[in-house]
Amino acid sequence: MNYITNKNRKLAYKYLEGKGPTVVFLAGLMSDMEGSKALALDSLCRDRGQAYLRFDYSGHGKSSGDFTDGTIGAWKEDALAVIDQLTTGDLILIGSSMGGWIGLLCALARKDRIKGFVGLAAAPDFTKELCWDQYSDEIKETLKRDGVYYEACDYGDDPYAMTMTLLEEGNDHLIMGGLIDIECPVRLIQGMKDPDVPPVTAQRISDRLKSDDVVITFVKNGDHRLSTDSDLKRLCQVVKEISGALA
Repeated sequence: MNYITNKNRKLAYKYLEGKGPTVVFLAGLMSDMEGSKALALDSLCRDRGQAYLRFDYSGHGKSSGDFTDGTIGAWKEDALAVIDQLTTGDLILIGSSMGGWIGLLCALARKDRIKGFVGLAAAPDFTKELCWDQYSDEIKETLKRDGVYYEACDYGDDPYAMTMTLLEEGNDHLIMGGLIDIECPVRLIQGMKDPDVPPVTAQRISDRLKSDDVVITFVKNGDHRLSTDSDLKRLCQVVKEISGALA
């Protein structure tokens, strides 16, 4: 395992050297760089001889820190730190769920380097739209009183520790209220049976993007994870197509 330091946060990463454009995977909330999508992309890039970077945000996986100290801003800083310190040249960002939000924020911050973006059940602004705005008065009172609400998670044994700090700080990074000034090719893959991110979110992202090169793929029986064999094959094909077009 390799590490870099960002503001005293020790970030774990794995970097595969190869030709450009470098593929960067940004995982979702409480996910890490050892998930099926991250590993499928690793296999793809190895076969293609293409550079690939995957990493864990602080408070996730093998990186230092506590999850409950994390914020969207801190995780965006982590992503930019590994990108800036470990890669050169053109990039293709792949963002899953929350990683789709982090990836869009990184694309806005490094417009000259981001040549392609793929969002998998991308969830920009989720702290407001999918959490706070949907919470009952009882949950909001729990957050105000305790500073944290433990939300049941369908993807593991541990609940999501949603902190008031995470929800409030997320408001500083909202992007769905105006133009998303990104002009690179964008591919959005969204499951129609996603219980967490409404399928209409993909269309809303497309409507906000400045880019004219946006393609949405709706997966009829796709869930939030988009990790079946056919889902992973679809993801890899999209990355190959974008990489080939850039070459």
